[in-house]
Amino acid sequence: MKPMIALMKRELMNYFYSPVAYVFIVIFLISTVGSTFFLGRFFNSDQAGLEIFFLFHPWLFLFLIPAIGMGLWAEERNSGTIELLFTLPISMLQTVMSKFLSAWIFVGIALILTFPMVITVWYLGEPDNGVMFTSYLGSFLMAGTYLAITCVTSALTRNQVISFILSVIVCLTLVLLGWGVFMDMLNQVFPSWFTDVVSSFSFTTHYNSIRRGIIDSRDLVFFLSIIGGGLVINALILDYKKAS
Repeated sequence: MKPMIALMKRELMNYFYSPVAYVFIVIFLISTVGSTFFLGRFFNSDQAGLEIFFLFHPWLFLFLIPAIGMGLWAEERNSGTIELLFTLPISMLQTVMSKFLSAWIFVGIALILTFPMVITVWYLGEPDNGVMFTSYLGSFLMAGTYLAITCVTSALTRNQVISFILSVIVCLTLVLLGWGVFMDMLNQVFPSWFTDVVSSFSFTTHYNSIRRGIIDSRDLVFFLSIIGGGLVINALILDYKKAS
């Protein structure tokens, strides 16, 4: 366990030794604020809440999270440091979990830095703090699923750009499966039970449920299952590449 924690700390600190991390945080904060106040017209909504703020997260994460995760393994393979990771006295799954958790914590720090939005709605009115908490939880879990998928694509290829494109395509598909316009199109072709099954595999469906303040075990299991499955697949891919 100690080597795993040490690796996780090292990976997390590496983010802050690189200017890329600060660029990501700045872009993330600007994009969240810009989408909320300009695209979402926050002040015109006459609501003291962060519903508009969280509404855009699936689309912002679609590009920002793959940008963070695309080099987790692709860069290690290009630089040759992946061989050093393979020699650590921990299992491949523990190595994968260490790198994933460090990246997920970094994303969580970026989310925490949006606290001025919370202060703003507290100043403007009396928002539902429970809904805001669940919304942050849902956003954090969804970011983790995006990141787990990106970890898999990063392990599949040495090229970070290819990893980025693959992860965006996969995540976009899982977002659109529960998107209103797409679901309306499916309802015109397929029976409602089929569209319900399709939407149950969507990030949008489960995220929106949590964003409304409802913590359902099915939503938690959905996100955690994708994260866990992604990490296991990631470890299997690396084990195969190590053996070959």
